[in-house]
Amino acid sequence: MKFQQIQGNEALVSRLTSAIQNGNVSHAYIFEGEAVLDKKAFAEMFVKAILCKEELGVGCGHCLACQKIDHGNYEDLIYVEAEGSSIKDEAIEKMQNRLRIKPYGERNIAIICDADTMTLRAQNRLLKTLEEPPKGTVLILLSENMENLVQTILSRCVKYRLHYFGRESYEGMLKTAGAIADMLLEGQPFYKRKEAIADIMKDAGQTNAFLDALEKTYRDLLIDGSEKGRLYKKSQIYKNVALIEQARRQIQRGVAKSYALKELMIKIGG
Repeated sequence: MKFQQIQGNEALVSRLTSAIQNGNVSHAYIFEGEAVLDKKAFAEMFVKAILCKEELGVGCGHCLACQKIDHGNYEDLIYVEAEGSSIKDEAIEKMQNRLRIKPYGERNIAIICDADTMTLRAQNRLLKTLEEPPKGTVLILLSENMENLVQTILSRCVKYRLHYFGRESYEGMLKTAGAIADMLLEGQPFYKRKEAIADIMKDAGQTNAFLDALEKTYRDLLIDGSEKGRLYKKSQIYKNVALIEQARRQIQRGVAKSYALKELMIKIGG
């Protein structure tokens, strides 16, 4: 997949592409997103867009650099990942030593997965690189909750929030959520509700995006003043949003996605 083909994040991708093509790549980025998002895949597509000589800002997918990144053996791309529950100081030190080595190509790039799990000591060590990065270096921090990072790191990075970019665009998921909300309001039989969410239940990313979209659908009904919104009591909408949050917490605790979604359909639709 090329960088421009990522759905649900079109404005962000356009901004990053423009920065690459205009030679304005920052030395450090934070991409924040839900656990179900494949943030590493997004980062790798971004790296291909930076390094690709055939389609700068896009990533052709077939040049040597793109192919090596796809196969996980690009010499100048460094990965840092958590050992156990956190990223330790030693892992950051190892990355720093590697960044000091002259790249085979034009620049070294490091992807720090689960950056918000860095210990305080590791974060303090990373600051040294953020303050004085080796020439051409790009650091990409992937985070589920950037509030776990110290302010001095946040202030030295360009920060972006990633949206869902699964098989269906976020706009498409909003449309699906709206249709299901209508079914629930109309009190359609449970088997029809179950059929409507059958594909969604199969994928964690789809499930999370659906819950986000359904919650947004109900919240929008509170403020848009539409004819459809007037079909709901405010207390009913508040209750539905609370039930969606409850389903989200159930899934986070390990409850099966299918069970949580089916139960949600019953509780909202009766």
